[in-house]
Amino acid sequence: MENYIIHTKALSRLIQVFDSSFPSGGFVHSLGLEPHIVLEVVQDDKDLKIYLENLIIDQYQKFEFVYAKRVFKLLKKKRLNLIIKEDEKYSAMLNYEFSKASCDMGENYLKHINFDIKNKIVKNYFKAVEMDKTVGNELIVLSVYAYELGVDCDIFLLLWCKKNIVNIAYASLKVSRIKPSQIQKLLFEFDTVLEEYIKNSSENISNFNPLFEEVIFAHKSLEPKMFVT
Repeated sequence: MENYIIHTKALSRLIQVFDSSFPSGGFVHSLGLEPHIVLEVVQDDKDLKIYLENLIIDQYQKFEFVYAKRVFKLLKKKRLNLIIKEDEKYSAMLNYEFSKASCDMGENYLKHINFDIKNKIVKNYFKAVEMDKTVGNELIVLSVYAYELGVDCDIFLLLWCKKNIVNIAYASLKVSRIKPSQIQKLLFEFDTVLEEYIKNSSENISNFNPLFEEVIFAHKSLEPKMFVT
């Protein structure tokens, strides 16, 4: 990650937008957490850390990180038509519930952030979402807004990824006996490795997540849930 000065206002706004207690809300797909706990694959904080690491390696590095980086590059080139294509492709590669929630959250976020926009390409993308000319996935909408704020893609992904793993880890409190203090400690440990995970993301896109596939095969009655706030 290159040295990059992020303005206080931009950082403050992203923290506010990512706060799941704010009315704009947030969602995160468990991607198999509950079945892993029920099947006793995840029993303690060490298991949960491995689970989250695998989630980043199998899901984020090969899918979400790749898409966000592509969108940032296209924003710099002012290629709105290609951004819309990436938005549509992203949605098409998700399962139905995940895709619908992603679009719903993107639309909801847009209501809370679409004001005082200066950058023309950002204005045009947001207008396309409002006019239903593109689906407006959560990750794409937030990536575009981060670009508007002048935030580097890697920094944006660091904040976005940390927000997600915090929400997933928080969900484990409801279905496991892992203590909050243990979860806090393991989440702190991710701060030293997230930069490398983002830097070394894949060049190619894949939506195959063995965590998800294996647990559905092993326990078909336990569906991974969508956590919405």
